[in-house]
Amino acid sequence: MKKHNFNAGPSILPREVIEKTAQAVLDFENDGLSLLEISHRAKNFQPIVDEAVALFKEILNIPEGYSVIFLGGGASLEFCMIPFNFLEKKAAYVNTGVWAKKAMKEAKAFGEVVEVASSANDNFTWVPKVGKDYQIPADADYLHITSNNTIYGTELLSDIDSPIPVIADMSSDIFSHPIDVSKYGMIYGGAQKNLAPAGVTFVIVKDELLGKVTRHIPTMLDYKTHIDNGSMFNTPPVLPIYAALQTLKWLKAQGGVKEMEKKNIAKADLLYNAIDSSKMFVGTAKKEDRSRMNICFVMKDEYKDLEADFIKFATSKGMIGIKGHRLVGGFRASCYNALPIESVQALIDCMNEFEKANLK
Repeated sequence: MKKHNFNAGPSILPREVIEKTAQAVLDFENDGLSLLEISHRAKNFQPIVDEAVALFKEILNIPEGYSVIFLGGGASLEFCMIPFNFLEKKAAYVNTGVWAKKAMKEAKAFGEVVEVASSANDNFTWVPKVGKDYQIPADADYLHITSNNTIYGTELLSDIDSPIPVIADMSSDIFSHPIDVSKYGMIYGGAQKNLAPAGVTFVIVKDELLGKVTRHIPTMLDYKTHIDNGSMFNTPPVLPIYAALQTLKWLKAQGGVKEMEKKNIAKADLLYNAIDSSKMFVGTAKKEDRSRMNICFVMKDEYKDLEADFIKFATSKGMIGIKGHRLVGGFRASCYNALPIESVQALIDCMNEFEKANLK
């Protein structure tokens, strides 16, 4: 039976990325050693990092004056590194859910943190907008946003015009649509959604913003350390970086982020239209803020008792990872770049079959 991988992360990767990485694990560049056992200082690994950085810059059209680095620790470590490196007096945060709250919690150890907007009162089913829902404080050191909310299924699809540096957690929607990197002071994310296996974090940072805080920054937590050493200050996560390079090559061959956006819109429209026309299922996020990456839905009230049955039925049909996050329940279909539209259609067919058999 074909499996359809809707896992929220770690999640689906292009098949060719998996195969090339698997081959490198067995024999890296035909030199008789596994990718798992080579030195990160090996002469044939440095080009892997260099090419990955170059493709990052090319695919996202990153302007001069920005560095791209690969770190360990996941996006959760960045929650701490960001205020260490950028928060001198005050930082502004937009609260759109669990990950934004975790980022704010860490920042409070370094200075004043202002929650400029939150959709918590509506269970994070919408995204606050600049001008409409909040103003950016001009005296803050930076504004932090989380562009896509994996748990509640909301997404900010437009870049923000800001008088202060914008720092964005793009763990789950990087490379899914074009962005104007020049509007950001820093973009970061865990790679295990749209880029690579878990274990590596990407950071895109504007160089001129570094070195401004007066506090001492521990060596490993200083972005300049890793920029100056080309992500090689300590042993980097070799395998995920190699897999990331293969994904970047795949992305370029697919036509880049503009082509990814077309495909992601098509997938999201297909599934949301099915949800909206259903007599049994209903979406949870406000329509204007619906995520293309994480499509969240539940059973209508009169069918709530069938949710566990649908999970069991869908799993029997090869649908993997559609159970909603434990905080919200229901269902979540994560439709990252590598997910083919055929999998979305297979899920819709599954929903229709279950609905037809169980309508009251």
